[in-house]
Amino acid sequence: MKLKQLYLLLFCCLIYSSTFAQQKVGLVLSGGGATGFCHIGVIKALEENNIPIDYITGTSAGALVGSMYSVGYSPEEIEAFVLSDDFQTMTNGDVRSDQHFLFREEEKNAKMISLSLSKDSLFNKSLPTSFNSSAFIDYFLMTHLGTASASVQNQFDSLFVPFRCVASDIQNKKSIIFKDGYLNAAVRASMTYPFFIKPTRIDGILLFDGGLYNNFPADVMCEDFSPDFTIGSNVSYNAAPPTEDDLISQLTNMLVSYSDYSIPCKNGFIIDPSTSVSTFDFLSVQQAIEDGYNSTIQQIDSLKSLITSTRTKKEVNERRKKFKSKIIPLNVSSISSKTNEKELRYTRLSLIKSKKTELLSEQEFQRRYFRLYAAPQINFIYPMAQLKSDSSYNISMTVTKSKDFKIDVGGHISSRPVNTGYLGLTYQTIGNIITRSHLESYFGKFYGSLRGDFMLEFPAIFPISTTGYFTLNRWDYFRSFATFFEDVQPSFLVQNELYAGFKLSIPVGNTMKSALDFRYFKNDDRYYQSDVFSNKDTADLTTFEGASVNWGIEKNTLNRKQFASSGHQLKFKARYVFGREHSIPGSTSFQNYEFTETRSWVNLNLEYQNFIIDHSMFHLGIHGQAVYNSRVLFSNYTATLLTLNDFNLLPDPATYFLPEYRSPQFGAAGLNTIFSPRKNVDVRFDIYLYQPLILVDQLDNGSIVFTDYFQGRTFVASASTIFHSFVGPIRATMNYYPKQSMPWSLQFSFGYVLFNERSVR
Repeated sequence: MKLKQLYLLLFCCLIYSSTFAQQKVGLVLSGGGATGFCHIGVIKALEENNIPIDYITGTSAGALVGSMYSVGYSPEEIEAFVLSDDFQTMTNGDVRSDQHFLFREEEKNAKMISLSLSKDSLFNKSLPTSFNSSAFIDYFLMTHLGTASASVQNQFDSLFVPFRCVASDIQNKKSIIFKDGYLNAAVRASMTYPFFIKPTRIDGILLFDGGLYNNFPADVMCEDFSPDFTIGSNVSYNAAPPTEDDLISQLTNMLVSYSDYSIPCKNGFIIDPSTSVSTFDFLSVQQAIEDGYNSTIQQIDSLKSLITSTRTKKEVNERRKKFKSKIIPLNVSSISSKTNEKELRYTRLSLIKSKKTELLSEQEFQRRYFRLYAAPQINFIYPMAQLKSDSSYNISMTVTKSKDFKIDVGGHISSRPVNTGYLGLTYQTIGNIITRSHLESYFGKFYGSLRGDFMLEFPAIFPISTTGYFTLNRWDYFRSFATFFEDVQPSFLVQNELYAGFKLSIPVGNTMKSALDFRYFKNDDRYYQSDVFSNKDTADLTTFEGASVNWGIEKNTLNRKQFASSGHQLKFKARYVFGREHSIPGSTSFQNYEFTETRSWVNLNLEYQNFIIDHSMFHLGIHGQAVYNSRVLFSNYTATLLTLNDFNLLPDPATYFLPEYRSPQFGAAGLNTIFSPRKNVDVRFDIYLYQPLILVDQLDNGSIVFTDYFQGRTFVASASTIFHSFVGPIRATMNYYPKQSMPWSLQFSFGYVLFNERSVR
């Protein structure tokens, strides 16, 4: 009798256990690029309806979303991240404006394409393997996933939700499953889409996107966790069979293996969110989230009928809060690097003081980290956070240097005869110090230039660079209002400049820099003083030779080197010039004798630009310039104009000789109104008021005088439609110069209207 009672008790316990015990629920998240952010909506709907998530496996975008949930981020927090400006910056391969290091950015030039070359191989080791920088996403993953992983001894089973992700070993043609180690490295490997971001190595194996061989790791869920019930969120599919005339389909089938989008576990349910968002449409992640949420809500009753266990959102949040409280914040006390000793010394000295014990907060480490990354001599840094016994972190970094040689090609192609080509060659090294040797040339009828420089930078928390340089410039102001279909009149003004000098530069924070510049110069100007001249006439010649010292400071967070639509810029430059003028009159001159005189002056130039309204489809900027010049008059009117500051807040006026926009002291202010109907497409309206404080005027007898104050007010207006291609801007522009005999100027162009710096003008 007692034995029967025991059997009955065991049977009741079994029935109770099978009926009321909590089911363990696994969630499988497929890859899919931007489409994969449907998973956020799926998780959001599951949490709202008290459906538990006990395990997660994911691939690529699914690995990113799943890992963030596994380290304690709520679906609302993940959604806020992917909708943030930071996320869009990451997908564009850029960094935040405050993470740029202006000190190490190269001077603006007209380059459009760059090709890096190795000394040992011109091609097979020099072609780029990725089109986007992963600097920001790598740092984000380390600080947000790496610290959480380190706090649980890098055991993925000890995360808030036990987690697995997969990556692809392309050498051995197999999937790699991550169940422990550096979480940020595992997720980064899983989402390394070929040619999109640079691949990484783990344990010596080069890894790519997990979706190449397993885009829906339901098998990993079943084998590693054996949940009672599995939910799959799938937004991907297998590629169509290759066809004879479709190269993309052929390459896709070569690279990507067939994935099984079913659930091999005994109990499962697949959600297939319906969305119009494509793989690389990261601007539409909000739509993807909504589509994932709505698709789940439509099937939530069916899910609830299959899953008996529940977990309220309050319970989840309490567990989440408890887990996140155990994460040790990032405070960095040491740096190590997987690179050779010379490069290691430079990276260490750039991040942490060598002769002093430092404990860097995450904010301070981030500032120094992106300063180091901005060095052109460094190609790639991959960081990993290692928790030490004192609860501080060592940052282990894999550092690779850039190729030794870099070739830049660019210029400006225009419907006006101001076409200019650009070619640059750079040789750069990194060791105990950084060096950069650069030679560049502009070539064209309107403008030609040759410039060379050599830079040394010494490693330090606050680095200092010294640069020696020389420049030859030539401007040929023929009748440049002409178009391709008009005859170009003979030159009436040619300017030649030669200068060489030495510059000392220091950073002032991440987005500011300051420089002190000493130079010798010689300007040679040839010009006619009349609009009517023939080949029998001789030009005037004015030579101005001397030296200058210049100090400048600049703050710049603009998003483009030309035609910016976001950010701000502040530039101030003070220059003292001392030299000797020597003028020889030509046949159109009012003078009939040579003139020699010593000249000196102080020049102050302030420029400010700020986009006070900066939305995705509308931008409004203010832009202004103020110039003060103490210079005296040169020997004649034209020679004086040629040394004056000119209005340069728009690019196209620099391709004309416009006397009405040249004066010793002036102020200019304008508005930049920009509509952006599509990504990389801008419709711009720029208008500026130009107000001279004083002007230089020529009397009937040829003598020159200063005018009364506040005369000569004028304006300039410009309307453009611009497509910002990956190599440079393509635009149609209508400019209006009201005081010209032909005030309207229409041009179509491709490239950048940028030149080397003037000598002292």
